[in-house]
Amino acid sequence: MNKVLVANRSEIARRVIRACRELDYATVAVYSDADRDALHVREADEAVGIGKPKARESYLNVERLIEAARETGADAIHPGYGFLSESARFAEACAEAGITFVGPRAGAIAAMGDKAAARRLAGKAGVPVVPGGEAPASGERVGEEIGYPLLVKAAAGGGGRGIRTVRDGDELQGALAVAAREAEAAFGDPSLYIEKLVEDARHVEVQVLGGSDGQVLHLFERECSLQRRRQKLVEEAPSPGLSARTREEMTAASVRLAAAVGYTSAGTVEFLVDRDEHFYFIEMNTRLQVEHGVTEMVTGVDLVREQLLAAAGEPLELSQDDVRIDGSAIEFRINAEDPERDFHPSPGRIEVAELPGGPGVRVDTAIYAGYSVVPFYDSLIAKLMVWAPTREQALRRGRRALGELRIEGIATTAPLHLRLVDDDRVRAGDVHTGYLEELLAPRESTEELAGPASE
Repeated sequence: MNKVLVANRSEIARRVIRACRELDYATVAVYSDADRDALHVREADEAVGIGKPKARESYLNVERLIEAARETGADAIHPGYGFLSESARFAEACAEAGITFVGPRAGAIAAMGDKAAARRLAGKAGVPVVPGGEAPASGERVGEEIGYPLLVKAAAGGGGRGIRTVRDGDELQGALAVAAREAEAAFGDPSLYIEKLVEDARHVEVQVLGGSDGQVLHLFERECSLQRRRQKLVEEAPSPGLSARTREEMTAASVRLAAAVGYTSAGTVEFLVDRDEHFYFIEMNTRLQVEHGVTEMVTGVDLVREQLLAAAGEPLELSQDDVRIDGSAIEFRINAEDPERDFHPSPGRIEVAELPGGPGVRVDTAIYAGYSVVPFYDSLIAKLMVWAPTREQALRRGRRALGELRIEGIATTAPLHLRLVDDDRVRAGDVHTGYLEELLAPRESTEELAGPASE
């Protein structure tokens, strides 16, 4: 590998470019018409325009991305995170073009991308799964077998889409129809599966890393239970309150599953954890996660660097014994949304952008004063992360850093995060996937509170 095309935008594109630069790889940025003045375009060695500011006409246009790599002589493509990072078709297209895909093999992506098939593989690997099964035309039999409440979920799903909560048999057929339509629209696949709803569950995920030599190891876990409508807002590493025994069992199960599919690169195995610390596999994300930075902060491992080296055919330089947890890290997702207006999107020009700093503070972002947040893409504009020797100190540092953050011209979720760092249950680590919406219930509908997020 000599030159890497980064098939993404915003902060994740900058993150990949930085890792490439440290490994002496040349970089190519791609940009839509709306991103001509973006920082990732300025920072790459080369940049190629790829079309109009519509995802499928630019950043998700596989043929145009392959063409851009050929035009610039890029011999590798890093997809960042998002749809293409979990597309077996894109990984195969890269291979057919003689371009290295920085991520797992297409076979592993396909195996884990079908959520129903992933459940079966997890069961064979001895990983606990939530009771459930594939949804037939009528899901009544499955519903009766596992009992209500339950979740209807898109087999090819992610990002919280194509999911419906069902409280009794009368709701099931309608939920199947709606979820199938959503799944078809979002993923081009209407297939569904049904699983038991684990109520008041926590969402805990394990970071895994596979090398080209077949070695698979874990980098411990992250807590991701603070979510709104199955979209994560706050993540931390390690998970507060998880017993050493549960941590050991969950990480070992994650490594078994990754090894079973011959996994290379960075990936995440996601679980629900009930009140008694029973854990259940829900899916594997075969890519870098938005929240990967908190794992980097507590382990000292550069996950993007490891992805690039694995793609280049290098064995892992780490062993499991080398990976240890040091301190506590928390990520606050700063989105261009207005919490006071039911999280209504807030595109527009940023007039002031003052970012926090100091010991233990990291901000991954692509914004600057004068930058325009456009309405075509995800609302995430910054990831504010903090590290400290203890979780209590990390929360205090988070409050301090959030207080220093100043973004004017658009509304953001920063005020909500300031509220959360002082919430008694958040401080105690006593939360579940529906807690944030319970907290916000006086301000918004609490429909469909439960269920895990994918991203």
